[in-house]
Amino acid sequence: MIQKQYSLQDAVAEFVKDGDTVALEGFTHLIPFAAGHEIIRQGRTGLTLVRMTPDIVADQLVGAGAVDKMIFAFTGNSSVGSLYAIRRAVEAGGPGSLALEEYSHYGLLARYQAGAAGIPFMPVRSYAGSSLPEVNPNLRKVASPFDPGVETYVVPALNPDVAIIHAQRADRHGNIQSWGILGPQQEAAFASKRTIALVEEIVPDEVIRSDPNRTAVPGFAVDAVVEVPYGAHPSFVQGYYDRDNTFYRSWSAISKNPERLEAWLQEWVHDTGDHAGYVAKLGPDFFAPLTPEPHLSTPVNYGSVR
Repeated sequence: MIQKQYSLQDAVAEFVKDGDTVALEGFTHLIPFAAGHEIIRQGRTGLTLVRMTPDIVADQLVGAGAVDKMIFAFTGNSSVGSLYAIRRAVEAGGPGSLALEEYSHYGLLARYQAGAAGIPFMPVRSYAGSSLPEVNPNLRKVASPFDPGVETYVVPALNPDVAIIHAQRADRHGNIQSWGILGPQQEAAFASKRTIALVEEIVPDEVIRSDPNRTAVPGFAVDAVVEVPYGAHPSFVQGYYDRDNTFYRSWSAISKNPERLEAWLQEWVHDTGDHAGYVAKLGPDFFAPLTPEPHLSTPVNYGSVR
């Protein structure tokens, strides 16, 4: 049986290389911050970061010098501020500045879908009338083979070198179960050449089998599964911990000052050594106010053969 359980350090060391195109997905929810920090610790450079909504983790990666290009749909500090490391890198201009390739949310999802399906492009009708084609040459028109004279925009397939996602739980085989806001995690995993899945807990096989429809990404699409409790902080994991809004509100002031950002990366990423050190630095009682009250879904009767 193929070994799929890794430490976070070993998973990043084996599957993320300099110059890779890395999809780091999670839509406000289940953002793999712990993986972003480990990429910084290991000194990866020259990355193309694919993320539907690059927010704080993208700002940290750019500020650490890991990213040369972003493929994205929206970037910002979740409506509470700016991302100054990204802004500085873009506004620098010229060689060494951050390259941008912008899509709509659905346009980037369609790129993942095309990559997952093994087809060269995906039609996206919604670009008609928008100004995005003026800044992104990858948004092109093709003639419909069924409707003479009708054209539609298309986006090219996207097959990242590695996708990194976060979820609530998995088994040792890498069958990933998730609930809440899923975003493009499934599409990114199927489109990518390699997939690392971070989870809050690795559970016995029978837990996954008890509710198979909750499996968002099957084990055959996962190369490494990593148990990383609180690995999505400061974002949230439905049912495990809430979003750390205090941190989100504080980030812009940190990011705005390059020296302060460098000091934060040193203290909270490098000096902590690993994610366990990061959590320990937060303190034993830190997550208590972020822990939600249980709110269980209605049980599902799958039935059985007599």
